[in-house]
Amino acid sequence: MKEIITVIKEQFTRIGMILRMSRYEDKADYQSHYLGLAWQILNPAIQVGIYYLIFGIGLRQSQEVGDVPFIVWMLIGVTVWFYVNKSILGASNSIFKQISLVSKMKFPVSILPTINIVSNLSSYFPMVAIVIATVLSFGISPTIYWIQYIYYFICLISFLFAFGLLNATITILVRDYHIFLQSIIRLFFYVSGAIVNFENSGLPEYAVNILRLNPIYYIIDGFRDTFLSRGWFFEKATYTLVFWGIVFILLILGSHLHMKFRAKFVDYI
Repeated sequence: MKEIITVIKEQFTRIGMILRMSRYEDKADYQSHYLGLAWQILNPAIQVGIYYLIFGIGLRQSQEVGDVPFIVWMLIGVTVWFYVNKSILGASNSIFKQISLVSKMKFPVSILPTINIVSNLSSYFPMVAIVIATVLSFGISPTIYWIQYIYYFICLISFLFAFGLLNATITILVRDYHIFLQSIIRLFFYVSGAIVNFENSGLPEYAVNILRLNPIYYIIDGFRDTFLSRGWFFEKATYTLVFWGIVFILLILGSHLHMKFRAKFVDYI
């Protein structure tokens, strides 16, 4: 528990540095591109269009999910997925990528995954704005359920931080882990509920219940509950407890490994 408190305290005490370095990371990634930061919106928008053509028009023949247009249902899911995917892979490689900086400056290395997670918010929030505009354009009105967006956003950041810290540490210790993680994340895309509706997929009920234990599925389904006014998070108490249990376990493992090995990161590389 002491290691968890230390790591979390480092995030809050270095919040100014995290914000400054995240802005710098945004500019550095796109400085050689003509459209610059616009690619943070264009790239996911193009992918959304491709997924809709394949899964919405091609496979589903524009069928609705319940009484919700497929494009609305899918857009909520893939918006979260793009952010999760980019943040997991970016955070896992964040310490290794900045190892030269780590060896020259004294600052808590645990903030590097957080910097990547915060940096990706610059593309996530515009996509959320597109989601809201799309939801409203289809005649779906805001309700009191929308206030729980704050809760699911906290869930999203908490999971990404805990998982990111663990992945970043393991990537230093076992370099092949990052390649392995890339393959696993591709699989997670199809089992996270971003584009596949498991409720009507024909899978056995026990299989659907197992898939619901996926923390990414919990977050995506939660955002759909929010924007589509389907229910409150406390109405699925079992899955909520499982989600926070997974996050806590990831945080324990990540904090312990990080504090144990971070003084030797440069030596491992």
